[in-house]
Amino acid sequence: MKALVLTEYNHLSVQEMPKPAIKPNEVLVRVQAVGICGSDVHGMDGSSGRRIPPIVMGHEASGIIAEVGDDVRSWSVGDRVTFDSTVYALDDWYSRRGMYNLSDGREVVGVSTPDFKRQGAFAEFVAIPHHILYAIPDNVSFTQAALVEPVAVALHALSLTPIQVNDSAVVVGAGMIGLFVIQALKLAGCGTIIAIDLDDDRLALAQKLGATHIINAGAPDRGTPNSGAPDVAKQVQALTQGRGADVSFEVVGAGPTVKTAIDCVRKGATVTLVGNLAPSVDIPLQAVVTRQLRLQGSCAINGEYEAALALISSGRINVEAILSAEVPLAEGPDWFKRLYEKEKGLIKVVLKP
Repeated sequence: MKALVLTEYNHLSVQEMPKPAIKPNEVLVRVQAVGICGSDVHGMDGSSGRRIPPIVMGHEASGIIAEVGDDVRSWSVGDRVTFDSTVYALDDWYSRRGMYNLSDGREVVGVSTPDFKRQGAFAEFVAIPHHILYAIPDNVSFTQAALVEPVAVALHALSLTPIQVNDSAVVVGAGMIGLFVIQALKLAGCGTIIAIDLDDDRLALAQKLGATHIINAGAPDRGTPNSGAPDVAKQVQALTQGRGADVSFEVVGAGPTVKTAIDCVRKGATVTLVGNLAPSVDIPLQAVVTRQLRLQGSCAINGEYEAALALISSGRINVEAILSAEVPLAEGPDWFKRLYEKEKGLIKVVLKP
């Protein structure tokens, strides 16, 4: 089979590889569409430590079952499927308590660390345990289904966050996950949704998808000559009765954006950290303690796939709005380079093996 392989850091090539041999509890999926995730782009240069070469990356995918293992009973050759990115044991202590995303020994499709390596979906075929498969509704395309994983990540973040109807919310980062968080907040009944980013085009898309207000954190105050970057927290307070937002979501994973997410909420608020770019960041401890803020992380997905598929199928979540290109697998190295270099206008690229 053909596969896009990270042979060494910052070097990808399409190579011939053996078709994966499946275990009794696995199915072989013929990949039809696979999205390039931001974590793949960042992992390509070794900075994350989670894409140790050689590795076939790719965990946002959909396809058709080509083979089934001897112990698989609920799936058949020809079924249209997508799958969770987390591979977990059903008998794990956390899995039994409904927290499989935190399970001990969990692995991620298309990720390689010092502890595990699991080949991913930037290939014609990928082997997947049957208990993380999900059927694709008839009216959902393979490309749409390849974007279910990031939608489910956004839904999981909301599931952890106390939100009431008409609450105000700040989303720091209007990339792919941030745009899905915004759509989910609108569905959850938030009255004020404030998107913060440095890119005017992404902010315009955020407004189209449900943000009621947008703030460019790097743009000078147009009303004040020679002014520097705006005071984002004051702008948020002006939109929220002087208090700050009820909740915020940080969807970048960097020190300055974490601080922004903290600065923009009211006392007693919840800040949900979704971004996972920097290994560590500084936290304004006294502001968190004296304002009695709740900081929490949101890890991957924990059962939100069915909801994500239903929302895409019904049209209540728009995944195609963030789609920049659908291209053959052979063009993968070039598109990775363009994403790595932060080419303006690119959000999501889907490869078609």
